[in-house]
Amino acid sequence: MDPPITFSTSLMNNKCLILLFLLALVSCTSSLSLMFSFYETSCPNAEFMVRNTVRSASDSDPTVPGKLLRLLFHDCMVEGCDGSVLLEGNATERSDPANASLGGFSLIESAKRWLELFCPETVSCADILALAARDAVEYKVKVTAILLLRQAGGPSMEITTGRRDGRSSLASNVRDNIVDTSFTMDEMIKLFSSKGLSIDDLVVLSGAHTIGLAHCSAFSDRFEDSNGRLVPVDDSLDKTYAAELAKQCPLGANGAITINNDPETSILFDNQYYKNLASHKGLFQSDSVLFADERTRRRVAELAGNEESFLGSWGDSFLKLASLEVKTGEEGEIRRTCSLING
Repeated sequence: MDPPITFSTSLMNNKCLILLFLLALVSCTSSLSLMFSFYETSCPNAEFMVRNTVRSASDSDPTVPGKLLRLLFHDCMVEGCDGSVLLEGNATERSDPANASLGGFSLIESAKRWLELFCPETVSCADILALAARDAVEYKVKVTAILLLRQAGGPSMEITTGRRDGRSSLASNVRDNIVDTSFTMDEMIKLFSSKGLSIDDLVVLSGAHTIGLAHCSAFSDRFEDSNGRLVPVDDSLDKTYAAELAKQCPLGANGAITINNDPETSILFDNQYYKNLASHKGLFQSDSVLFADERTRRRVAELAGNEESFLGSWGDSFLKLASLEVKTGEEGEIRRTCSLING
């Protein structure tokens, strides 16, 4: 018969200490992650001030919401949601030609100035950008409801906060981490997968193109010069739509010319984008492939037929995007000015 197993008091005490240490470590790690109402005690009116800044700017310029969404996407996809796209300087992300047409910077700086007055060195620029992009969609949803005489709904959502600002920003990181408008489906899936985003996230987040503007150069690859006039290089583009695009962006067009991403309801945040895809009116090649590829065609059709499904799915995918590779706890810093690291 085997002797009974016994444990010394010191061994038990050591195990208890180890267990307590592990529990404390888990608790500490959790406290450093993003959370809802992060500024509830340190800056209670933070979200209110950002929302008011977005509303005021959007009332004056209806293109602001689209700019803020694109700005967040370009920030989060490159080294995570750390406000690095906001930094000015040579060889920063912001200086890369792929980011030359980004907008919304002045709004973020405006919100930051207000927050620094009431809550100095408390609210990060990364959080301001995430909140502003969230509020931009809410603003557009309310405008949509007013114009269509229906009850306001859609992705009015809480998002987690607690992001900290990055201290580095490299132009060399940009090109490999953002979607080019000429991307194939495989290229987009590979990029999104590398960020922990699914094919469904790809389809849903592409719905951001229901608002916003594009420069002619962003889709010029879909046309070729034929005796001085532009003609589409593929048959997947609706002929009437292609002719309209060629008219708005003729050969030698001014580089500053922009057109609506959504040719039908550009001022509304709705599911018209997916209806456009089904009608072969996707502006970019990266849009059109979503309906052309069998891996995503069914989901596009579902969202085209159900606006509530799109708006509900948007909230989930947006939260995932806005949480990519964030810096928390003691990482990074809280910038005093969004375009400059602290001295």
